[in-house]
Amino acid sequence: MLALDFIRNQPALVKDNIVRKFQHEKLPLLDKVIELDIKHREFTTEAGTLRNKRNTISKQIGELMAQGKKDEVENAKKEVASIAPRLAELERLEGEYSSKIREIMLVIPNIIDPSVPIGKDDSENMEVARYGDSTIPSFNIPHHIDIMERLSGVDHVASGKTSGNGFYYLLGNLARLHSSILSYARDFMIEKGFTYCVPPFMIRGNVATGVMSFSEMENIMYKIENEDLYLIGTSEHSMIGRYIDSILDKVSLPQAMTSYSPCFRKEVGAHGLDERGVYRVHQFEKQEMIVVCEPEDSMDWYNKMWEYTVEFFRTLDIPVRTLECCSGDLADLKVKSVDVEAWSPRQQKYFEVGSCSNLGDAQARRLGIRIRGERGTYFAYTLNNTVVATPRALIALLENNLQADGSVRIPMVLRSYMSGMERIMPSV
Repeated sequence: MLALDFIRNQPALVKDNIVRKFQHEKLPLLDKVIELDIKHREFTTEAGTLRNKRNTISKQIGELMAQGKKDEVENAKKEVASIAPRLAELERLEGEYSSKIREIMLVIPNIIDPSVPIGKDDSENMEVARYGDSTIPSFNIPHHIDIMERLSGVDHVASGKTSGNGFYYLLGNLARLHSSILSYARDFMIEKGFTYCVPPFMIRGNVATGVMSFSEMENIMYKIENEDLYLIGTSEHSMIGRYIDSILDKVSLPQAMTSYSPCFRKEVGAHGLDERGVYRVHQFEKQEMIVVCEPEDSMDWYNKMWEYTVEFFRTLDIPVRTLECCSGDLADLKVKSVDVEAWSPRQQKYFEVGSCSNLGDAQARRLGIRIRGERGTYFAYTLNNTVVATPRALIALLENNLQADGSVRIPMVLRSYMSGMERIMPSV
């Protein structure tokens, strides 16, 4: 969410930003919020004048009473009483217009970084770099579900009966491998200096609207019936929410946290569920990283964070590439974002396994996360990044470590989490 005085002083820049994000339908909202702001300030000014007048007269009443001037006291009381209806009306209008302004402000996109490429959607994202050789083996790579089934590691039939589409059971050594990836991700980030955290898996509505746009909330979040609680779509939601209405001392920054959680997503929209497989599902697990920092440090952290994800996947012997997200692919709160994609030898293309984002002070403004420093109190910057999300990482690991005999080689870094096991052998 932008600062209201920024919109007042830089309307042309805000309009240009909306155009660069190809959200032309939001241009009238900018004019509307400026119009509402003018009226709101008029109400505030008049209300302030009336309050001052009421206070002045009230003070005079005390003086007149001390002087025994009863008639003048009564006249003064009548004047104070006459102010009350208009002041009450102005206070109602102040609240009404303030709510309308905030409602619009929540959908006006954040100012994107000048380095963000301009494009309409994800088809215009720009490749930045590749890491590792994207090789294609001489033998056939089956669909990941077929690999899982041959390892006796997945049960879709039972999950369809218990939970419906978009869920799965992981079994045996494949379930162990899944947990090993997450345990290794936890330790990997701890070694990078991040503090490990297991957060709440549900958040209140004000936290949800503080960390994401309304469109994201509608397409992602599951609401708990009859309660002001939502299941988190990622631990970023509750991790950033942890700092709501707080003032952080400058010396305590940066706050660098890595968190584990299950994630729950409705997956409403163009992509929908994975019809065959576990690429896009309603429930998965993830290791996340979030940083709360000084504004001037945010881009350094941004680069560190996506580089950590690249390094993590390379230790799993998975080739990856990075994609710079274009303007039209950035969610409203994001200043800059890069996707990390893993190589699929079966499809002979890359697919998304993580995303790193700098959100500027957008979340901090919504949630009231501030810093106390030499220049006073100001809003913090927040960033988030996927360390690893299962089962997508599992898909990439299976495809890139599949052997000609149908076994799956376990990367060296995971073997200590698998009791020294070097391969998972097919049972079918």
